[in-house]
Amino acid sequence: MARITKRVVDAAEPLGRDYFIWCDELPGFGLRVFASGRRSYLVQYRSSGRSRRVTIGLHGVLTADEARREAKSLLGRVARGEDPAEERNARRSAMTVAELCNAYLAATDKGLIMGKGGKPKKASTLYVDRGRIERHISPLLGSRLVKDLTVSHVQRFVRDVQTGKTAAVVKTGFRGKAVVEGGPGAAARTVGLLGGILTYAVSEGIIPHNPATGVKRPADLKRTRRLNAEEYGALGQTLKAVEAEEAERWQAVAGVRLLALTGCRLGEIVKLRWSEVDAVGSCLRLEDTKEGSSVRPIGNAVTALLAALPHTPGSPYVLPATRGTGPFVSLSNALERIMGRAGLAGVSAHTLRHSFASMAADLGYSDSAIGAMIGHAGHGMTSRYIHHLDTVLVGAANRVSEQIMASLVLCGETDRQTNF
Repeated sequence: MARITKRVVDAAEPLGRDYFIWCDELPGFGLRVFASGRRSYLVQYRSSGRSRRVTIGLHGVLTADEARREAKSLLGRVARGEDPAEERNARRSAMTVAELCNAYLAATDKGLIMGKGGKPKKASTLYVDRGRIERHISPLLGSRLVKDLTVSHVQRFVRDVQTGKTAAVVKTGFRGKAVVEGGPGAAARTVGLLGGILTYAVSEGIIPHNPATGVKRPADLKRTRRLNAEEYGALGQTLKAVEAEEAERWQAVAGVRLLALTGCRLGEIVKLRWSEVDAVGSCLRLEDTKEGSSVRPIGNAVTALLAALPHTPGSPYVLPATRGTGPFVSLSNALERIMGRAGLAGVSAHTLRHSFASMAADLGYSDSAIGAMIGHAGHGMTSRYIHHLDTVLVGAANRVSEQIMASLVLCGETDRQTNF
């Protein structure tokens, strides 16, 4: 017996089996230490002659003080003749998929659902999650009870999204609209989110197992698209024409060039700050990306392009907004217009990223080196490489960007590259 505090919880070591630590100050409040080392808070009480337990939450998600306050609330309800465990079971038994999604989103808003790197999901990720829930999950599965959901239901859900059953054009505001498409990519990514939501349901004791486990996902064919030399050439000629005609703002033209020559994600280029550009070290020291902080080696073509760009007073961004001090958020729309003019409709920022990686593979670089160059998920060694193998990675990035530059200007000669 001990008063459950942060110090006591942190000192609780796994013993190869599950065991409990009970609070001597608040009877019924306890800590369960699993054999794996995971720790969770709970309350135990008697109701109608039976011993009942209610899990409060995992340590780390909740602090000892937060768990204590929740325990007092639950034990207070017991003193008033209520049975929190029975009430919770009744609610969970009747919970629909739509209600589960709402509970999941509420938990993510509070930072209780961890994303990559054990960090709370970012606002941009949550925005996409909400869209997939509203456009695909809720229409197809929202009315089903979570406890009745089976593997076959989830597999049918995948097929329905893949075949476009949820495709629609949805009004989003006074003049806005969202084009909801199906296809293998949408199906694969949405069932991934559904699997995460159902994992949350398992952790909350709503269901005993995840029915999305083992469901076959379709291949995302869009991610295999890459530009060939002729298509790079068409893009390069279009960028020159757009620039000469001033048909797009300079931020759009520069942004597309940076996407092509760095392999960066669209958001990384849109939010790129001058403070993150290390021209001497030939790299971008990105502070906030999909994978957290990341260091990306860049070639001479990129450093020359950045050096030629104007610095807008009062704005920290490489591609500043046309009004205010924010970033140029219209890059995505401009990219679509430029690609359409180049005859490359459907080519996205991800296509340019994949093309950069594919060019690196064509030049013989390893998966680890390519992952480090583009900050790919599963290759978190970029920062280590840039300090210890800087010559190797910077040289690789330089060679890849030179090859892409040669294709963009339809000539590999150095004196022609400066005209891009």
